[in-house]
Amino acid sequence: MQHLTLKELQKKLQNGEATAVAAVQKVFAQIQKHEPAVKAYLQTFEKDALAQAQQADELLAKQGQAEKPLLGIPLAIKDNMNLLNTETTCASKILKGYISPYTATAVQKLQAAGAIIVGKTNLDEFAMGSSTENSAFQQTTNPWDKARVPGGSSGGAAAAVAADECFGCLGSDTGGSIRQPASFCGVVGLKPTYGLVSRYGLVAFASSLDQIGPLAKTVEDAALILNVIAGHDALDSTSVRQPARDYTEFLNQDIKGQKIAVIKELLGGGIDGAVRQTIQTAVDELKKQGALVEEVEMPSFKYALAAYYLVATSEASANLARFDGVRFGHRSKNAKDMLELFKKSRAEGFGAEVKRRIMLGTYALSAGYYDAYYLKAQKVRTVIRQDYAKAFAKYDAVLSPTSPSAAFKFGEKINDPLSMYLSDIATIPVNLAGLPGISVPCGLADGLPVGLQLVAAEFAEQKLLQIAAAVERGSRFERIRL
Repeated sequence: MQHLTLKELQKKLQNGEATAVAAVQKVFAQIQKHEPAVKAYLQTFEKDALAQAQQADELLAKQGQAEKPLLGIPLAIKDNMNLLNTETTCASKILKGYISPYTATAVQKLQAAGAIIVGKTNLDEFAMGSSTENSAFQQTTNPWDKARVPGGSSGGAAAAVAADECFGCLGSDTGGSIRQPASFCGVVGLKPTYGLVSRYGLVAFASSLDQIGPLAKTVEDAALILNVIAGHDALDSTSVRQPARDYTEFLNQDIKGQKIAVIKELLGGGIDGAVRQTIQTAVDELKKQGALVEEVEMPSFKYALAAYYLVATSEASANLARFDGVRFGHRSKNAKDMLELFKKSRAEGFGAEVKRRIMLGTYALSAGYYDAYYLKAQKVRTVIRQDYAKAFAKYDAVLSPTSPSAAFKFGEKINDPLSMYLSDIATIPVNLAGLPGISVPCGLADGLPVGLQLVAAEFAEQKLLQIAAAVERGSRFERIRL
């Protein structure tokens, strides 16, 4: 049962061929078997999950799944989302011991749809990183090769899905944190349009960039989860009112006549040759399915990385100011006065990468530098939006590799921040523009998964998922079986 997709399990539960209890038991059998090596989870909830599964089976026997589309499905969430009465750490020492007093809206929606939350997954501390090496607690490995990183910051989520330790997971994406680990681990990762999914209850990193989205085994599974979590939330002021849609509606339709642009700047220098070849093979398959594929230039992209690391770090500096040793989590025991309490608590609680980003952001926002750095970065952000708008006036989607390379080895980039940051070069512009993006596994490079990224106009998730499903059909990618 552990190798089933979410959709396949859903059908079996509906038809009485499987039970929620058996599904949860299979998930925890996988966790017990593989977690000593994979280390995807920071905590699991086996007792509660089995109790909820029992209730789900009783409901399934009475009414089927009509009212609860995810009834009995074991899912996980990234540990930067609040879940009532559970520890929420963001993989940081500063939040160790913090117990959530409420549940994030997106997680509430999963629960209301009948999903069973089996655990909370590892991440780079406060979602700051591209390898999950920045977690304060443990090192998650890539199920395809334990010597390699799973990507980040949602590395635990991607690894859990790839290792069949859940049937899907909620991650968060600030600059590629859903899509890049999905690419590295050979799963599907969807970042919805900014505002489509409520951020209420997600611990903020960069508020104008963060977005919750699903990691799943297939495009259809991701669409099924999006059906549940999308929608306006009065508790999130950035949440947008959109008509309810069925994101699975067009998945099986052909893409004949669809116009797709390949981003020239993201298939040139700096992209691994084997990755480029795998992407080209996928592009050829799209052409065979009737898509019209052309090359397009996005000249502003060369400024995206610099703009992102000014905007994101500035917002992180403001958002993380609340973690001061007084209100949440870790408090230094050796402070003589209040100022020293702040300094020592933050010095002891935050890791090196978080400190680096707080300092960068504080500098960018400081008097005399705001106009030169933060304001200029916001102007670049506008130009990137304009470049995308020009492309979407002509094309249905734009295409690129999700990451310049396949999964790299542990330690390979951790001491070279710029090299690490460059691993998100293809995903960062999408967040700056607030657009929907998806990573779909499309083949292997040197035996490791390669993700193809598609981006569409804002709130065009149905079109995005339709083309992503065509990529999936054309690639015939085989998920790893552990």
